[in-house]
Amino acid sequence: MTWNHTRTGEHPTSADVLAGIDLTGRTALVTGGYSGIGLATSRALSAAGVRVVVPARRPESAEQALADIADVEIDRLDLADLDSVRTFAAEFRQRHATLDILIANAGVMACPETRVGPGWEAQFATNHLGHYALVNLLWPALAAAGTARVVSVATGRDPATRIRWHDPQFTQGYDKWAAYGQSKLANILFARHLDRLGEPYGVRAFSVNPGWILTPLQRHLGADEMVAAGWIDAAGDPLPGLFRTAEQGAATTLWAATAPQLDSQGGGYCADCRVVDGDGDGAADRGDAARLWRLSADLTGIDLVTRG
Repeated sequence: MTWNHTRTGEHPTSADVLAGIDLTGRTALVTGGYSGIGLATSRALSAAGVRVVVPARRPESAEQALADIADVEIDRLDLADLDSVRTFAAEFRQRHATLDILIANAGVMACPETRVGPGWEAQFATNHLGHYALVNLLWPALAAAGTARVVSVATGRDPATRIRWHDPQFTQGYDKWAAYGQSKLANILFARHLDRLGEPYGVRAFSVNPGWILTPLQRHLGADEMVAAGWIDAAGDPLPGLFRTAEQGAATTLWAATAPQLDSQGGGYCADCRVVDGDGDGAADRGDAARLWRLSADLTGIDLVTRG
């Protein structure tokens, strides 16, 4: 089913998307699954019978947030630290032979200039490179599932945004919004190329725009900046009609992860529970997606998917 919110005037929720779907026995991994739309995603999957695994940079906070979910597994993971990603993936594979759904939801937005690992820009490292490494290191479990889905949570796409091939780490001058835009474009391109590589193994990948939701993702933004952007009023209240609830924000992610009609297609960019951009800019998008994959492999030293 596809919802047309422009017709109904309402956005579907996570419960709407999963109504009548029995996912009992499946395993899903949700990065950032203990806050914002990630928390709504984890709860909805658990209610549908899924064994949910939530990697967390702050496991104690995750345990508190997920205390009402019975069948959940919480493990330490810092996406900005490749050693942490390797440790988490190795421990996951010791416990789970297959992984049916991987939702790359965790992210950071518009943070002050921060360097991680070997000097990587933090948004590119966390939002893209950490998830790239995680998917590759969990590739055997995804391929073994036979019908796995990978969903990369992006944002609204600006056609003017491009990967800064000459300086992807912003060493020649940092702009927090340009860096964020690049990292989210990387999420889209990553899903496109992963789907091409994964299709022969039954692994389909999608990227999604969840819409506007007020969550801890905005923690690096001051009130004055959000007022100037037209997000909130002077009293700190969200402006009417702009933001969705966390459950509405999780809907497209869950649709991309479970909708039966997507079994025979993949790589698309989704919004409002439909594929809105099946191939981006065509050959240019495909070329950039392959180029980003090679860059990511070179930076991380990891490429299990290409090697099969």
